Amino acid sequence: MNFDPNHNPYPSARAVHYAKNGMVATSHPLAAQAGLDMIKRGGNAVDAAIAAAACLTVTEPTSNGIGGDAFAIVWANGKMAGLNSSGPAPMAISIDAVKSLGHSQMPKTGWLPVTVPGVPGAWAALSRRFGALTLAQCLKPAIDYAREGFAVSPTVAKYWGIAMKSYSKLTGDEFAPFFKTFAPDGRVPGAGDIIRLPHHANTLEEIGETMAESFYRGDLADKIAAFSQKTGGFLAKSDLAAFQPEFVTPISTSYRGYDIWEMPPNGQGLVALIALNILKGYEFASRDCALTFHRQFEAIKLAFAAGKEFITDPGHMQTPASALLSDDYASQLRGQIGDTAAAPAPIAPKGGGTVYLAAADGHGNMVSYIQSNYMGFGSGIAVPGTGIALQNRGADFSLDGAHANALAGGKRSYHTIIPGFITRDKQAIGPFGVMGGYMQPQGHVQMVQNCIDFGLGPQAALDAPRWQWTQGRAFHVEHAFPRHIAQQLSARGHEMHVALDSGSFGRGQIIWRNPETGVLAGGTEARCDGAIAAW
Repeated sequence: MNFDPNHNPYPSARAVHYAKNGMVATSHPLAAQAGLDMIKRGGNAVDAAIAAAACLTVTEPTSNGIGGDAFAIVWANGKMAGLNSSGPAPMAISIDAVKSLGHSQMPKTGWLPVTVPGVPGAWAALSRRFGALTLAQCLKPAIDYAREGFAVSPTVAKYWGIAMKSYSKLTGDEFAPFFKTFAPDGRVPGAGDIIRLPHHANTLEEIGETMAESFYRGDLADKIAAFSQKTGGFLAKSDLAAFQPEFVTPISTSYRGYDIWEMPPNGQGLVALIALNILKGYEFASRDCALTFHRQFEAIKLAFAAGKEFITDPGHMQTPASALLSDDYASQLRGQIGDTAAAPAPIAPKGGGTVYLAAADGHGNMVSYIQSNYMGFGSGIAVPGTGIALQNRGADFSLDGAHANALAGGKRSYHTIIPGFITRDKQAIGPFGVMGGYMQPQGHVQMVQNCIDFGLGPQAALDAPRWQWTQGRAFHVEHAFPRHIAQQLSARGHEMHVALDSGSFGRGQIIWRNPETGVLAGGTEARCDGAIAAW
């Protein structure tokens, strides 16, 4: 039978998933199954998250890879920990060096936006501190899919094709391995095609056997550094060797009796918390009314203006996160919201490619995990013979030396990828997240309000039509967004645009745990190949 796997003309409903022994929610069914297999083999939620994350670098390379960054919030043994595994800019790079190459702003492709990858280090750090299985065991499903082949899913095939059209404009020796890796023989895979990534498999195997040491201080590090030196990159082996993931304390705000947790800067989770602090000063009678959306719109613009002004590597932040999360600051921002749309600070949020997953086991352990190469495949730089596509996270640095997020060697940039978590009365409710560049804080705010303010379950919260601020007074809404409410918002001064495609509105996963029964309830994303594996 011939059919278009991305043509879905009729609305469909997904049910909430329930389970007691384990649950893994991801943007790809093979990754979800790989994660659940770890739990069935005696592993825990952290082992499941690592296995699923590694599998996604194989089955969804359009959004993440071995050469990206990762963040995680882990609830284990009744305690919470955060992991920041985002890498810094190479020590040798500088604003002057970039400008001397003819750039007035950071480019999105090539070596200049490449920062030290944190993903392999994240897997090793999580495995070492929390894992019940070895890292090699957790990476085995991903290795098998890469070596033996897997069938490409519909959403991945769609974005693989879009990416290749965009990257086809790239020329130069530094980009040749990228096309050899992801478009062998010039062919872009379609949905259902079998793809094998043997170099990727070998690299994952080496990461697993060495607990990622090869990637940062061994043979893989030599290959990355050699290609950088040969083709004009700033990244050196010393940059890789100096990298260490950092366990940190997540930050939170109280929202109607729940504690909403995000990672501290350099991540942008602070934006979501600022917006929620503004919004908790209002009472919301209904989700689907113009006043509700107007207040959400204005709150997210104000939160982003603050975030882009202050968020950067925490070692360079002049204003602490605690000050930005104070009730006084929220009150000041709330006071700026009137009855009509206001023009925010001049910020134009960018798109991005990321994967988010949630995992839970039957012992109460839960993980909120996110990793990304940033804009799709990332920089367009792939290290020959390794399958490693390098991220372009440095594209967010400013070349204005006075800006908080100004480029500097050894500095971490403002980071878009953010995992979320909710607790109540010091008990875990569970992980949630919505990937997608600057959509992420907007998605987090919508998920929190959908569940807490409007009483939606995890699946309905994800299924509800979303909105997205793009720039100025402009907001995009999904095609199912009520037309009459969009008209009322337009009358308030918002520039309303109905999107024909839902790709820019993020992909989310949610798992809630009932503290009394231990039963897990999960929702997954219908806007992609989302799936839940449950036991």
